[in-house]
Amino acid sequence: MIVEAVVNCVAYDNRGQKLRDISVEEISEVLQQERTFVWLGLHEPGEGLLKQVQQEFALHDLATEDAYCAHQRSKLDAYGETLFIVLKTAQFRSGSLHFGETHLFLGKSYLISIRHGASTSYAQLRQRCEQQPDRLRLGPSYALYAIMDYIVDNYGPVVDAFEEDLKTVEHLIFENAFNRNTIERLYHLKRQLADLRLAAVPVIDICNQLVRFHPALVPPAIGPYFRDIRDHAIRINESIDTMREMLTAAMDVNISLVTVSQNESVKRLAGWAGILALPTLVASVYGMNFEFMPELTWHFGYPAVLLVTFAACVLLYRRLKRVGWL
Repeated sequence: MIVEAVVNCVAYDNRGQKLRDISVEEISEVLQQERTFVWLGLHEPGEGLLKQVQQEFALHDLATEDAYCAHQRSKLDAYGETLFIVLKTAQFRSGSLHFGETHLFLGKSYLISIRHGASTSYAQLRQRCEQQPDRLRLGPSYALYAIMDYIVDNYGPVVDAFEEDLKTVEHLIFENAFNRNTIERLYHLKRQLADLRLAAVPVIDICNQLVRFHPALVPPAIGPYFRDIRDHAIRINESIDTMREMLTAAMDVNISLVTVSQNESVKRLAGWAGILALPTLVASVYGMNFEFMPELTWHFGYPAVLLVTFAACVLLYRRLKRVGWL
């Protein structure tokens, strides 16, 4: 299990060149070497492995506990000369959105990445960094940038998928028949957008803190890279806010259309009730025990009453039809 949890453990020199793969037991020895840094990648490690990593890197107990338990909010905490960063990852699986976490420990000569839950491997990302030694020579802070940028870039396809889903739901809203699934779909979409916003917004503050308050770990040469991540996070956040407003408007429109449809039904029912009330009134009058009534002794009295009643109903129908009640 320990071997499976350790995805990569590599030592690099100050030129950004890969020296060799190392074991977890060798980390403390490699860290004592000058002009060398270690990049350790873990995937859902067990408690025993994390305790071993903690001893090798001299990590804080609280940060190690958070990295093991997961289910943390996105944040940046400083523990002496080590930064502990938590980022939310987002990924679509089987048509639904799933969130994971990446925990990062940044020191002067090391970077530790720990993946939990829904997240793609950073192995290809590491290979791309190794192909750019001129940038990787900036140290572990550049590796941190590469992972953060990869996480934020993966928010983009999720936002695009939401936009397509929103377009589909908008077409369903304007269908004639009311569909309960449409309003449920709108609600779930809005809830997922809220969760995605909680993942994306803290990245902005994390990037600001890295650039402004930790120059010892994030040199000025790396500053523009983190500002670029911040700009991406801001654009994603703006897209999320725009879609949330559109979803709120779509829910209001859906409710309004349902209300209008119900009002039209009520108007039709009221119109037909008015038409039926006319013969009912005449019939109720003739249902009374009158002895003296002019048309009772008239041979055509009964047909005449029916004809007048029918004519009145037709006139009332035409009037209601003209005003749009029928």
